[in-house]
Amino acid sequence: MGNLKAVITGIGVYFPDDVLTNEDLSRMIDTSDEWIMSRVGIKERRILKGDGLGLSYMGERALKSLLEKTKTDPSDIDVLICATTTPDCPFPSTASIIAEKCGIRNAWGFDLEAACSGFIFALETASNMIMSGKYKKVVVVSGDKMSSIVNYNDRNTCPLFGDACGAILLEPTYEEIGVMDTILHTVGIGEPYLHMQAGGSRHPASHQTIDKHMHAVYQEGKVVFKYAVSSMADVALEIMERNSLSSDDLDYLIPHQANIRIIEAVGLRVGLPSEKVIVNINKYGNTSAGTIPLCLWEWEKQLKKGDNLVLVSFGAGFSWGAVYLKWGYDGTEA
Repeated sequence: MGNLKAVITGIGVYFPDDVLTNEDLSRMIDTSDEWIMSRVGIKERRILKGDGLGLSYMGERALKSLLEKTKTDPSDIDVLICATTTPDCPFPSTASIIAEKCGIRNAWGFDLEAACSGFIFALETASNMIMSGKYKKVVVVSGDKMSSIVNYNDRNTCPLFGDACGAILLEPTYEEIGVMDTILHTVGIGEPYLHMQAGGSRHPASHQTIDKHMHAVYQEGKVVFKYAVSSMADVALEIMERNSLSSDDLDYLIPHQANIRIIEAVGLRVGLPSEKVIVNINKYGNTSAGTIPLCLWEWEKQLKKGDNLVLVSFGAGFSWGAVYLKWGYDGTEA
């Protein structure tokens, strides 16, 4: 019998029906399909519309899909972690709102904020809970309503982001599958280059902060691009070397979907052919903490039990990291 590990046993997602295309954006700001595609590789993105609909609306639907697919009773869930930068409100936690909407009454939960690295940070947290032996079923709900913090007059940022949410179930196993290794980093040097300036305790909402568009994403793209490529490539290579994984051993690299040029540069640095690098940014844009679960869900049918996956992400802060994951089930049976 091996060591106790945490394995993903199911995944569900939700993305809105409303599609915002590059052509739509070109009627709102000075941009074009060619300009956006050549720089970031995004064709369209999903936008959650409707009064009073926040991250919990998407999280509820993603989690209910997961519970139904895995035939899991909500009362059996022990912990719910919600990874998001766009919670419904400062408090209570969006985790608690989602739990209530899904009939989860025997669990405790909390929100985790690590920007675009939220999913892999939450995956590491949930995995360690399982490996402690104390918890049997932990769910991670991970995603963002990025349209709620985007300035649609800013042509440099508004084409980048979309809305989506994923949910995974983690359970214990003694097989050699599941979360095998994790490397995570957080530093503070990135604050000037990628942030939302207002809305917290430093700059509470006021007429001034709203007039100055301080409640929207600010990004200095060139600086973020440089750090993202080097950080994601370095940590992917580090986790592969630490686990004696060659490019031939790796079935898929699943990078955070921020920019097609970042994704291609990371894949090239790691030495992988394009067919081993999962990409769906063209359809959904950057959904922040939602991108990796969205990729896992979309490729689920192609994944086989024991497949070697490396998940890698980079976000504000800066925060970044990689997870070496051996997939836990044949996707054709999901």
